[in-house]
Amino acid sequence: MTARSLSKGANLPVDVPDVRVELSWAEGAGGPDIDASALLLAQDGRVRDDRDFVFYNQPLHASGAVRHVGKRSEAGVMTDTVQVDLRSLEGAITRVVLCASADGGTFGQVTGLTLRLLDGDGRSEVARFEMQAATETAFIAGELYLREGRWKFRAVGQGYASGLAGVARDFGITVDDEPEQAATPPHRPAAATPPHRPAAATPPHRPAATPPAVAPPAVTPRTITPPPLAPPTTTPPTTTPASGPRMTKGEERLPVDMRKRLSLRKEQVAVSLSKRGAVGISARVVLVLDASGSMAFLYSRGVVADVVERMAAVAAELDDDGEMQAWTFASDAARLPDLRLGELPEWLRLHVRVGEISLFRRSKKPRKGMEPGQVDMRSVGIQNEEQKAISQVRSYVRENPAAAPTLVLFFSDGGVYRDAAIERELRAAVEEPIFWQFVGLGRSNYGVLERFDTLPGRRVDNVGFFSVDDISTLPDQELYDRLLSEFPSWVTAAGRAGIL
Repeated sequence: MTARSLSKGANLPVDVPDVRVELSWAEGAGGPDIDASALLLAQDGRVRDDRDFVFYNQPLHASGAVRHVGKRSEAGVMTDTVQVDLRSLEGAITRVVLCASADGGTFGQVTGLTLRLLDGDGRSEVARFEMQAATETAFIAGELYLREGRWKFRAVGQGYASGLAGVARDFGITVDDEPEQAATPPHRPAAATPPHRPAAATPPHRPAATPPAVAPPAVTPRTITPPPLAPPTTTPPTTTPASGPRMTKGEERLPVDMRKRLSLRKEQVAVSLSKRGAVGISARVVLVLDASGSMAFLYSRGVVADVVERMAAVAAELDDDGEMQAWTFASDAARLPDLRLGELPEWLRLHVRVGEISLFRRSKKPRKGMEPGQVDMRSVGIQNEEQKAISQVRSYVRENPAAAPTLVLFFSDGGVYRDAAIERELRAAVEEPIFWQFVGLGRSNYGVLERFDTLPGRRVDNVGFFSVDDISTLPDQELYDRLLSEFPSWVTAAGRAGIL
């Protein structure tokens, strides 16, 4: 294919299945930092949800078809590149819009701004488009579009004075225009806040294909607000209720209804263990919560908060101190504060939160309204990267050895696409004192998590998996039976293998 120099509005057919879109400019002191990005659009000209935005904070589309490769400097020229595998694009995608944004200035301060369309290995130039700019802080440089079954490229060159946020708005992402402090350029908003999804399949932290008129709901769990906790300087005495088991591990500080639920659930956990001959078994319990964008509906309905409360009974029964270490994950993983039984209502309020997309990675300004100890969920993101949470939990267990084995209760709603990386982590963990119990929340693709039981080459089976259509309708006893069905047998097998 012979390279062509395009003028604004010109187009040409793309006869290679894999292309690299390279944005280049002259490197110079004092100029803005330039970033390339891509928006995957459906037939209606809008993103389906915020996973269809590929940029520095979300560098790989879930389909694997579009990837932000990143920056390179050579001979005084900077480049930032996006790669598009046209063969792997989902059928619903009919356009890939190729964008550029300037941080810390305008494109008028940049010389040599050029978009080059290359073949997949970057060796052959298909086309180039040289752009002129003034006060713009963002550009739609070009687009790949499907016309009568054939992919074509168009040189666009449309500028925006409103930065990347302006581009995002035009294609279905609602941006929170929270004013920035002086340290942050005024044209860059703090973060993207996608609108509420109108149906169960569309979570509130993702942009909908057609933006609704309603504001996004809070992600606060449905649990009833408890009365204030006892002052920290006062340690309430351990009490014995008129009926039921003796309260320990801070349980006596819980609201009455929650305390009664916990007491009953502890008995049900004990019954599940007894069925498997595991009476008296102990474990360190670790909780991992999927915070990806597709989970937002479950967070807003209070389903995730209810799951955490039900898992607290497992820790209360198995763990000597009744505490759970906890992680949340989406594009990245983050450790949450330890969950202590007596602080459960407040822990649910503060830490059961869905991830968020963040357009602007460089701003260090905390999210407005965050409370001490909370994770800024913009840093967690919205995609599924289970292997990052698995790796962090493995590191924690290595660095904090315990006499008891570790039971990891790992909740995900699927969309697993890092099969090879997840399998490497779990295979490496076979020789570690950790049992991984994965729970799928709904009908989805769970990839290697679902298949791991059948994978050969492990001395012991260190992974359990089951999924449920609606965990909120699953009775407690059945949930605990399924949750603890394999852990006791793993303890026996790991002991015989010298792992424990």
